[in-house]
Amino acid sequence: MCSVIQHNDILSPVIRSGEATLCPQCDLVVLLPQLACGTKACCPRCKTTLSSCWDEPRKRPVSYAISALLMLLLANLFPFISLRVAGITSEISLTDIPYVLLQENYTSMAMLFMVPVQGVPLFCLLAIVLLCRKSVPGSSFKIWLARILFRLKSWCMAEIFLAGVVVTLVKLMAYGDIAIGASFIPWCLFCLLQIRAFQGIDRRALWQKIARAPSVNHPLKAGESGMHQGLRSCHCCTAILSASLRRCPRCQTRGDVRRHHSLQWTIALLLTSIMLYIPANLMPVMVTQALGNTVTSTIMAGIIMLWEEGAYPVAVVIFIASIMVPLLKMSAIAWLCWNAHGKGSTDTERPYFIYRVVECVGRWSMIDVFVIALLSALVRTGKFMSISPSDGVILFAMVVCLTMFSAMAFDPRLTWDRISERAKNKDPPFDG
Repeated sequence: MCSVIQHNDILSPVIRSGEATLCPQCDLVVLLPQLACGTKACCPRCKTTLSSCWDEPRKRPVSYAISALLMLLLANLFPFISLRVAGITSEISLTDIPYVLLQENYTSMAMLFMVPVQGVPLFCLLAIVLLCRKSVPGSSFKIWLARILFRLKSWCMAEIFLAGVVVTLVKLMAYGDIAIGASFIPWCLFCLLQIRAFQGIDRRALWQKIARAPSVNHPLKAGESGMHQGLRSCHCCTAILSASLRRCPRCQTRGDVRRHHSLQWTIALLLTSIMLYIPANLMPVMVTQALGNTVTSTIMAGIIMLWEEGAYPVAVVIFIASIMVPLLKMSAIAWLCWNAHGKGSTDTERPYFIYRVVECVGRWSMIDVFVIALLSALVRTGKFMSISPSDGVILFAMVVCLTMFSAMAFDPRLTWDRISERAKNKDPPFDG
């Protein structure tokens, strides 16, 4: 367990750039204290974790990553789930899921499983192993690898697929006998070890080992905004740069003091997701064929069916993840844009809390997509019964991805800029 150090001395005297960092969420220059093992430093204004210190910072994430990769290999070697209906047994492994979907011409569903559930976690874990190895600082390969790692990390959805498996097991109990295979436990361990591997990686410390941070020619004042000092933070490697420097010398990532057209991109992606959300809920997401009868199901129809069958906890989970979370996320993003534009209140804690919640829970709406992919691959018992995805599930997956992109496009520092400018009786800055 990592204890928290909130460095409250933000009004420290002028400090050197190597001792400070710019908070990526509120742009405050913060003097970092010396951290003991098992502690982390948080921004005193917005409580964002700025740096953490773990025992064995190289060996710890590598050991978790290698163990997770071993569990991933075992999870793909053995049967995952089996279903027995009227004497007919259907058994699949994790590698069978995309294969069956591709055979049935559901390429998009196969990609939605292969990329975020297996491909991205595999790449990220291999990247952790390679990045934590000792090598000559400044390696261009490691710089490229670290850039990709921190961009893809939020798209790892192995644990969300695991939650979808639990929902699938509950749904299939009404159709026949369900049994978990030998790879189910390795997959659970893989999800746990993957999370632990990511927790052991501190972005700031890792980049310091990959390449030396560029120096800033003038002193920094802790407790003031970086923008007011002519500085910006690299959104990739966290280096403190001059505001006029468009490309980071360390990671070669382009950037500006604030994201260009942040609100416009956020609103455009949000409006697109809203337009797709309506047909995604009205169109069928799943087609069930049983004994010659064809039944189509929408997301809400599936929730009602689970409720009527007595699976109340699962029905509530699906309702929250597939109906409430997208709605609340779209409403929250719209409110954040309204607030950053200068129309909201001057409350500092509420907008940031909403932004963090939106970032964390949005991807969990993919549960329903993974449930349908798993059902479509498993329930294949010929003319007796079969389940296949419909167009609505693709639209719903697009809604989830677009809301994630919308949250990523939003620059939370705009809210803090507006609050700071209001405090000085100035016009709030707007990222045009």
